[in-house]
Amino acid sequence: MIKKLIFSATMLCCAVFAQAQNETQLTIKPAGDQIVSRHIYGHFSEHLGRCIYDGFWVDENSTIPNKGRIRLDIVDALKKIKVPNLRWPGGCFADEYHWRDGIGPRNQRPKMVNTNWGGVTEDNSFGTHEFLDLCQMLDCEPYIAGNVGSGTVEEMAKWVEYLNFDGVSPMTAIRSQNGREKPWKVSFWGVGNESWGCGGNMTPAYYSDLYRRYATYARNYPGAPLKRIASGANADDYNWTETCMKNIGNQMWGLTLHYYTIPTGNWGKKGSATKFDEAQYFSTMKNCLHMEELVTKHSAIMDKYDPKKKVALVVDEWGIWTDVEPGTNPGFLYQQNSLRDALIAGTTLNIFNNHSDRVKMANLAQTVNVLQALILTEKDKMVLTPTYHVFDLYKVHQNAKYLPIAFTSPDYVVGDQKIPALNVSASQDSTGAVHISLVNLDPNRKISLNTVLDGLKWNSVSGQILTSAKLTDINTFNDPNKVHNSKFTGAKKSGNSLKVEVPAQSVVVLELK
Repeated sequence: MIKKLIFSATMLCCAVFAQAQNETQLTIKPAGDQIVSRHIYGHFSEHLGRCIYDGFWVDENSTIPNKGRIRLDIVDALKKIKVPNLRWPGGCFADEYHWRDGIGPRNQRPKMVNTNWGGVTEDNSFGTHEFLDLCQMLDCEPYIAGNVGSGTVEEMAKWVEYLNFDGVSPMTAIRSQNGREKPWKVSFWGVGNESWGCGGNMTPAYYSDLYRRYATYARNYPGAPLKRIASGANADDYNWTETCMKNIGNQMWGLTLHYYTIPTGNWGKKGSATKFDEAQYFSTMKNCLHMEELVTKHSAIMDKYDPKKKVALVVDEWGIWTDVEPGTNPGFLYQQNSLRDALIAGTTLNIFNNHSDRVKMANLAQTVNVLQALILTEKDKMVLTPTYHVFDLYKVHQNAKYLPIAFTSPDYVVGDQKIPALNVSASQDSTGAVHISLVNLDPNRKISLNTVLDGLKWNSVSGQILTSAKLTDINTFNDPNKVHNSKFTGAKKSGNSLKVEVPAQSVVVLELK
């Protein structure tokens, strides 16, 4: 009998030890001065496919509810997630866009060919005033990308004057004629886009010199100081960042970085948005996690020249880029949006939050009907994608204090390869509430967490989760709520610790009060 008791006790101890071994230990430390800028949660709307025309902007005779042709259900959805800024008019389109063609009476505006995206003819009915009306309706800050590739210094200088000067000048007289007396005082201003590629195929040395010239004439008017943003690197072009930091330095508010997650890693055949197996899912998430390395290495170069971190790293194009949906215009970049894409969004935003000492702004590509869209439309129908629901969950981090986290992730293994299964970020808002966002990339296993909140007082925990039965699950116009946020009950207080079970293939956001 005694032997049996000893054996049973030994087995129980082994089971408890094994359970402890399988439990991931996570420590969250108190906040310092670092803030998770709300502008990390920005978005991007280019004149591309059906993002602007037949997206935000409806036909003048449309029966879809609109205000001045701006579609109201889209506005309401974006206001709900507190969109902080919107980047426009491109993208590659920015460096062929001449702003004066998009002001004045709409029936007198010249048409243009969108040579970058589908070769379609646009009527310029959506221009500067319409974009700034949209931003006002969204209660967000406009981020305008100026034309360096095919434009002139004078053209950009006069656009800034038209937008920001509150006085008597030729540009303000034209603005007044077009129905706007007071300036908008636009702060965020991109000096070109992808100047290494579609924005002019420039060298970093040439661009950085050109930037200094353009930025000189993009004036700070009284009450309207500019946050000038230089066109930065493509993915791992660290030389571009080095050259810009050396030659431009603190003459810019920010320097951009563009990186897209390509499922196959092959730009020629990127992979389907909806038809993929676990092996391709794994490679997609591995490519998504490359953002951590990119942000770390570009930040290290910036630190050499800017140790006080005054220049922001602006990741103003990111997201998953797949093959277009079958039967759609290949130049319109229309793709569906699955649970996999939600996991990409949550993971990428966690990376940005954890680097918020340097990453001060980011813009998902793109808002409506293009690439990793938040919203898809079909005539009067509208659907919110799984990615939209992640931004709805993560809005709690905007302008909150960053909370440092220490943990070692369990592995997600496929074949002879592995990636971290778990990624996390945390912040504390102005009321003292702590928010923890957790992403489990492993589609086969839940992750058990034991979390110690060092020096943080809390009494209760609640949460929401985004998951679905399959990684390929999508929201459609016939089934718009297949993937959506729901209440999460897998977290509980245990003494001073937080016990959490994060289900497979899920995004969880907890609130501790």
